[in-house]
Amino acid sequence: MILFDGHVHTPFCPHGSKDSIHAYCEQAIKFGLTSISFTEHAPLPEGFVDPVPLQDSAMSKENLPLYIKELTSIKRQYANQLKVNIGLEVDYIEGFEQETTSFLNEFGPYLDDSLLSVHFLKYNQNYTCIDYSPETFEQLTIELGSTEAVHELYYQTIEKSIAAQLGPFKPKRIGHITLTQKFIKKFPTHYPFEKRLETILPLVKEKGLAIDVNGAGTLKPLCGLTYPPLPIINKAAELQIPLIYGSDAHQIKGMMSGQDQLPNTITFVSSI
Repeated sequence: MILFDGHVHTPFCPHGSKDSIHAYCEQAIKFGLTSISFTEHAPLPEGFVDPVPLQDSAMSKENLPLYIKELTSIKRQYANQLKVNIGLEVDYIEGFEQETTSFLNEFGPYLDDSLLSVHFLKYNQNYTCIDYSPETFEQLTIELGSTEAVHELYYQTIEKSIAAQLGPFKPKRIGHITLTQKFIKKFPTHYPFEKRLETILPLVKEKGLAIDVNGAGTLKPLCGLTYPPLPIINKAAELQIPLIYGSDAHQIKGMMSGQDQLPNTITFVSSI
């Protein structure tokens, strides 16, 4: 049974909906959740240029104090009904480790929870937002020479995120660890996902990190899978890696996404 949604976005997300934080909390209570982490996309590192056309991948740093203030208020309002965690989804961006560490040192003390995710892949000194659109994904396959090469670059970057020294406030959970499967129906591949993850999950375990079992992929028409899919979830469970369900909802109707693909035999962390 899922009692905790550890990956929820807010109206502070430039590419999300304007559904209120209050409304997310009310819906969480209706679903029977006892805990929720709001993990908005953290401001991108200083000096990094958002490569997507509208440059709307993350909230601005100017809005961060208001975000923390609003969630602090919500936390108090729901104290007797729902455990609300103030969190962020922090991007691991190769080459910006120092800037990310500085950011975490500044704002980490205000957070209850956080994820570390890879959305941007570095190749030839350029960055691609890998989940932005099928077209951007395809363009990177052309540059790298194959779909398999894109997946491998992603997992090399995931490995770097796991190993990265980002200071005492480094997030303790890896977000949507199979995100490059978002367009898998359009770009089929022979890439050995399960075998590759068998080399990565022990690194997650070694660093004492958790896995975001992310339901958002089930809502994507070119995916239809959780991130990661069930065989990899089961492998992580065998290694006793903590599993934290995350809807990755950017609007209320996205809450509890993917739960129908997750059998009751899986033990999820119920709170942090």
